[in-house]
Amino acid sequence: MPEQENRIGEVIETGTAEFTAQCYELYQSPPLGSLVKAGDESIKQYAIVYNSTTSIIEPGRRPIARGKDEATEEGVYRSSPQLLKLLRTEFNALVVGYREGGKVFHYLPPRPAKIHSFIYECDDEEIKEFSNSFDFLNILINSSLPVPVEEIVAASLRHMSRVYDDPQRFLVSAGKELAVLMGTDFNRLKSVLSKIR
Repeated sequence: MPEQENRIGEVIETGTAEFTAQCYELYQSPPLGSLVKAGDESIKQYAIVYNSTTSIIEPGRRPIARGKDEATEEGVYRSSPQLLKLLRTEFNALVVGYREGGKVFHYLPPRPAKIHSFIYECDDEEIKEFSNSFDFLNILINSSLPVPVEEIVAASLRHMSRVYDDPQRFLVSAGKELAVLMGTDFNRLKSVLSKIR
């Protein structure tokens, strides 16, 4: 699939360890735990989606209920087409690695992505190449996020496992790595393992 086809948005806020992106299409955020990339040909950052929101563009305003006389949710948008211009979908992603000079690194890149960098969903081959090493898990499990880290770890591993011929084998290998990384925190480890079964 040409890269242009899986372009989903642009970076609108950026930092060393994470970025926020706005989606081109309303409600079309990549799934929780999915691997996305940002940047140009010289350096591509890999990040895992950990949060998604849809809100009104104008600060201080809130959406109002519009569906009282509509039979479906789609009907609300048909009768109020301006909603597509008044709302936006954004997602937050935690940077877990990067590609430079054709090589993949599983640690933070030397500088953050640029504002307006295009965001792409990674294809199956890129996901496979990135997840050949579980070194990115250390960044994930030690991050401080506004959502439960165990949920993000499990979601990312489930998402990555789907590209393998033997997803169960991938998840077992990931579970062994997690046991090493989280060995002293049995409750957290148990929480993640129960979600990747």
